Amino acid sequence: MKELKAGMRAPDFSFPGGKLKDLRGRQVVLYFYPKDNTSGCTKEACSFQENLSSIAKLKAVVIGVSPDTPTSHERFAEKFNLSFPLISDENKELARSYGVWKQKTFMGRKYLGVVRSTFIIDQEGKISHIFRNVRVDGHTEEVLAALSTKT
Repeated sequence: MKELKAGMRAPDFSFPGGKLKDLRGRQVVLYFYPKDNTSGCTKEACSFQENLSSIAKLKAVVIGVSPDTPTSHERFAEKFNLSFPLISDENKELARSYGVWKQKTFMGRKYLGVVRSTFIIDQEGKISHIFRNVRVDGHTEEVLAALSTKT
C-alpha cells in the first residue's frame, strides 16, 4: 500500500453520525490512538476535548480512532466527557488504509499495533498535514497551528 502524503485524497470512512464526505467544507482532525483508558491516550483525548471550542472556531471537527470496541469507546467517552466521535476500528481496516497499523516494539517484544498519528483533512477531503509517531505533550497545540494555516 502506498504511504499517504499531504495533498493526497484522504481514504473515506464512516463514523458515528456520518461519513467523511459529509464533512466537506470543514477541516477534520482524524487521530489514531492505541487504546482507550490508557494514560497517554486519555491525556490526548482530554486535550482535544479541552480545545474543542478553539478547533471549532477554525471550522474543524475532531474524530478519534482506535481498535477498541464500541462499548469501550462509550465508556471512555462517558468517563472523560468526550463529545467528539470515536470510531471503533476492530478489524484495523481504517488503521491500515491510513498506514498506522504497524509493527511496534515494547520491552524487546514485537507486535502489531496502532502508531499514534494524526491526519488533518482539508475542506475538499485532501490530507493537509500528517503527524506520525505523535508525542502527546504539545500535540494539540501543533494541530491548532496547522489548522490555523488552512482556514
